[in-house]
Amino acid sequence: MPHYIPISYTGGDGLALYARDYPAAAAADTALAPAAQRLPVICIHGLTRNSSDFEEFAPIVAGLGRRVLALDVRGRGESARDPDPERYTPKVYADDVEALMDRLGIARAVFVGTSMGGLITLTLAGRNIERIAAAVLNDIGPVISHKGLARIAAYVGRHSAPASWQEAAAAIRDINACAFPANGDAEWDKWARRAFAPDAAGRLAPRYDPGIAKAMQTGRLKTSSPALRKGFRRLASECPVLLVRGELSDLLEPRQSGWMRREAPGMRYAEVPGVGHAPMLTEPAALDAIVRFLADVP
Repeated sequence: MPHYIPISYTGGDGLALYARDYPAAAAADTALAPAAQRLPVICIHGLTRNSSDFEEFAPIVAGLGRRVLALDVRGRGESARDPDPERYTPKVYADDVEALMDRLGIARAVFVGTSMGGLITLTLAGRNIERIAAAVLNDIGPVISHKGLARIAAYVGRHSAPASWQEAAAAIRDINACAFPANGDAEWDKWARRAFAPDAAGRLAPRYDPGIAKAMQTGRLKTSSPALRKGFRRLASECPVLLVRGELSDLLEPRQSGWMRREAPGMRYAEVPGVGHAPMLTEPAALDAIVRFLADVP
C-alpha cells in the first residue's frame, strides 16, 4: 500500500500535473514542534526522473513529523506532457511549484531539489525567496561541469523501447553504473520500474517526454548562468542550505562544489562516498545530514 495521497492540480497554463502527498506522522519526540506547525518539505526530482525517486526518502521525512510533497514535473511521471517543448524550462517549472503551493495553501516550505530540482529551487529563490524556508541541494548548484552535462545530453530522449523489464534494467544500468558502481541487479530492476512504464500498446516506454531533450539540444542547459548564481547567493544569504554531493559526481565536481562553499561559507555540506550523480538521499551520509539539518528548521 502506498504511503501517499495522489494529488492532481493544474499549472498556470492549465496543464494537468501530479504530485504525491505524504502526510506527516505524529511526532514521537514531544520536544519537537507539533507536525501542524512544522513546515512541509517539497521534493523535486532530476531531469528524466519522477516522484518515485523519493518513494523511500519521503516516508522517512514524513516519519519525522513533516508533510512531504514529491512532484512529477510537467512531462514526467503522471504529469501531462506539454504540447510545446519550449516550455520545458526552470522558469515554467517554478511556476508549477508555486501553483501547487497555492492550491494547498502553503506559503513557505523546505525544498529538496535533486539535480534539475535544485535548479528549479534556485530559480524560485531568485524571484520569490519568501517561499523558501530552507533548501537541500542534491548534487547541483549554479555552476556545473560540462563533463556531466555532456553525459546527460548523450542519453536524454534517446531511449529505445526495451522488450522486457530485463532490458529496461540493463538500459538503466548502462547509464548509471558509473555513478552507482555498487548497485546490484535488484537495484537496477527497481530503478527500471521507476523509469519505465507500459504505454497504451503495452510496450515499455520512458516515463518522460522525449521533448525535454530539445532544451539541451538548443543550448538552454548551460553550465552556469547569472540568474542561477544570483538565486544561489540569495538563497544562501537568506535561508539555511545543505549541499549534498556524490563523491563520484561528474556534474558537480570538486571545483564547482568548492566555489559554492566559498561563496556561501555558512552552507552545510555532506559528501556521499562511492556514489556519483545524484545520491538517492537514503545513503547514511546523506540521510544523517538531512535529518540533522531538518532538526534545525521550523
